Amino acid sequence: MLYLITNRNIVKSGDLCSVVQKAVDGGVDTIILREKDLSFKELLPIAKKIKEITSGENVKLIVNGNIELARKIKAQGFHIGFEKFMEQKYKFDGLLGVSVHSLEEAVLAEKNGADYILTGHVYETNCKKGLRPRGVEFIKSITSNVSIPVIALGGINEKNVWQVLSTGASGVAVMSYIMAAEDPYIATKLLKNRLCFKKSTI
Repeated sequence: MLYLITNRNIVKSGDLCSVVQKAVDGGVDTIILREKDLSFKELLPIAKKIKEITSGENVKLIVNGNIELARKIKAQGFHIGFEKFMEQKYKFDGLLGVSVHSLEEAVLAEKNGADYILTGHVYETNCKKGLRPRGVEFIKSITSNVSIPVIALGGINEKNVWQVLSTGASGVAVMSYIMAAEDPYIATKLLKNRLCFKKSTI
């Protein structure tokens, strides 16, 4: 499974919606709409447009951090950080995803109703400058202790994705690999092909 986490501020070619369109054409499985600096009113028309792009393409749309928006556009999922997840006890008619940063958080997220967890960062990445990567063993420690899907992120590309999947992760999430690509379609296609090839050989 290939997840794309959006960030319109790093787009090099086109705009947010055009990158999403190219990622969908390239074979991405899930879009996580994560534009945290935009208000509900600002994000609503963008979310509606992305919902139009993903509808009928067997691509899930998950909204990060704004449950009102997720409900308004009838997104397939809602994603939130671990602390807010534990504090607010969110209920959502769809997938409920949680970002975790430790094995303990992963176990608690599953226990409290998360449908999947997002965790990393696996490798060095410009999105987490100065922070030491956790490596594949960290991902393996989580996949060995939870039964819900684990999606790994952080510095993942076509060269290291096989190593990530060997941990038992159900998929990978990327941001800059696609959002900042000169050709988002080619980037998506390349990574998805690697994912599919690895899956067929496991």
